[in-house]
This record gives sequence, structure tokens and C-alpha cells, in this order.
Amino acid sequence: MREPATTAPAKQPSPPSRWSVYMVRTATGLLYTGISTDPLRRLRQHQSGKGARALRGKGPLTLAWQQEVGEKGAALRIEYRLKQQPKSFKEQLIHSPELWQNWSPQWLPAPAKT
Repeated sequence: MREPATTAPAKQPSPPSRWSVYMVRTATGLLYTGISTDPLRRLRQHQSGKGARALRGKGPLTLAWQQEVGEKGAALRIEYRLKQQPKSFKEQLIHSPELWQNWSPQWLPAPAKT
């Protein structure tokens, strides 16, 4: 006699990932901008040489700034705009958290045309 087929329990949808934008400072003071769901894990990857090629051999590396932004698409858009900004703007953002509090897509200045 055949046993009735059992169905696997329905998988619960996993909560949406919370993406962050972060900046890593190199030993020479350069700033690298990236995105991750876990900036501290990503920093460890960069430090071990398994992260971005741009950071290899540039240590010691420190996490200079991070901000949770929600969805991956938002993180990618913000990362793109931040990478276009001069270092002076990024330093302001790092040292003045209130700048982020007022952030909106219109607030972030468009990059200067060259």
C-alpha cells in the first residue's frame, strides 16, 4: 500500500535585505565607496584581500562611514552618486552626520561637468 504524499512545509519569505552604503579609508587617506548588507563583514573581506581590487595593498583599512539605506536599488543609486562627488564632499558627510539626515535625491549635488 502506498503512503500519501506529503508536501514540504511552505517556506516563509525571508525578510528583505537591508543594504548599506559605506566608505572605507585607506592608509593614505583615500576613500573607497561601496554597498553591502553587512559593511563590517565586507571590511574584513577588503582587509583580507578578498574584496575590491582597488583596495588590495592599501591597508590598513578603516570603516570611515556607513548608512543603511534599505533596498539594493537605492544603495546602488546612492553609491553611484557618491562616487561622482569630490573627496571634500565625502569628508563633510563623514564628519557631519546631520548632512545625511537632510538627504534626498535632490539634495546630493550633481557632479561638476568637466
